[in-house]
Amino acid sequence: MQKGVNLATIAKATVDVAIDHDAQFMRLALAEADKAAALGEVPIGCVLVGQDGTVLARGHNLRETCSDPTAHAEVVAIRRAAFVRRSWRLDDATLYVTLEPCPMCAGAMVNARLGRLVYGADDRKAGACKTIFSIGDDARLNHRFPITRGVLDRECARRLSIFFAALRAQLKK
Repeated sequence: MQKGVNLATIAKATVDVAIDHDAQFMRLALAEADKAAALGEVPIGCVLVGQDGTVLARGHNLRETCSDPTAHAEVVAIRRAAFVRRSWRLDDATLYVTLEPCPMCAGAMVNARLGRLVYGADDRKAGACKTIFSIGDDARLNHRFPITRGVLDRECARRLSIFFAALRAQLKK
């Protein structure tokens, strides 16, 4: 006699795979954040992933290095992915970033027609996707995208805490 299929078990397994998938790409974003920290930049990293799981572009903060206020990890990665694809439309891509995007970066995602956003730590001072603003799902805008928050949030927040603690200690000297 064949046992029935437990749909709840299948649904949970599907969610678990998605979470593992998101964590895998967030670890790549964390590696980018480490590159930023090594340059003395705020440790924020980003990867853009195509629908097939291919990494389209990587980016990390380069504001100090490039003397460019727009050189946030997300903008760097979006520019690189658009260049690689030869298209500004990223509607089938998922952006993984270690910190909730600011208004500028969230606006760039709307303009790139991003498919999905996954981020680590909330940004209580400038978060523009869930914490302060909701740019990614604002019905007044011409494009919206699904958002998953809190993926490896402790690891993402820890890098920022360590960076800013070291910076404060350096300023006290």
